[in-house]
Amino acid sequence: MLVMTAAYMLAETIGGILTNSLALLADAGHMLSDVGSLGLSLIAMRFAAKPRTANMTYGYYRAEILAALVNGVTLVGISIFIFYEAATRFQSPRTVLSAPMLVVASAGLLVNLGGALILSRKKGESLNVRGAFLHVLADALGSVGAIAAGGIMLATGWYLADPIVSVLIALLILFSSWRLLKESVTVLMEGAPPHINSMEIEEAIKNIPGVEEVHDLHIWTVTSGFDAISAHVVVMDSGTVFDAQKVLKQVRLLTKQRFNIEHTTIQIEHRQGSPKAKLML
Repeated sequence: MLVMTAAYMLAETIGGILTNSLALLADAGHMLSDVGSLGLSLIAMRFAAKPRTANMTYGYYRAEILAALVNGVTLVGISIFIFYEAATRFQSPRTVLSAPMLVVASAGLLVNLGGALILSRKKGESLNVRGAFLHVLADALGSVGAIAAGGIMLATGWYLADPIVSVLIALLILFSSWRLLKESVTVLMEGAPPHINSMEIEEAIKNIPGVEEVHDLHIWTVTSGFDAISAHVVVMDSGTVFDAQKVLKQVRLLTKQRFNIEHTTIQIEHRQGSPKAKLML
């Protein structure tokens, strides 16, 4: 996908310059960000596969999230650039060679659809890959817009269609980047995953026989598909380690089977005045 995008980016840039089409140049600019995002995604995936070290105890999983954040910010920057260029063309419309523009945009659409098909197979497994997929999908929408603008200008000679379509492309890019930015920032801020209700987990743990209280509950995402939880669970004062172990096992099974969280750190505590046994998992 990286090779396909880089090759066609050059072709579309040349086509945009020769035809004087902002829509093509906007699409080529977005493809430039695709080249960067795809390259960054590949690098991030290599880093994420590296083993953990004494300093990086979680390994390099977060490299994928950083790549996704950079992709989202890049999309916003490209949208702002398109808005600026479109504003100047609204004031002074330029003649566009519509027929060659249509040919270039149509070929670009085929390239983008092929790339989207490749990336769609794995987009659900990684926020990083989904960021790259959104880049390519937005490019496909950009190509559709460029085709529409070229058709209108070829049929009517109304050259304002070029900046109008460019603004629509920029709005689509902004829309696609918002969720990516939101999820990336949530992960980096160690917020609870959007598909997990922390209050529901807390209540579920409290309903385990023997549990009196849950505090210091934290749920976060290390990287896509890798959620983690830690909590202090206060149990009834039975004075035996066995009962604490039983509660510990039930909490672990609950978080794994019901909420699909396998990385669990639970500290079992007895009420004040009871034995100070603390078990860690």
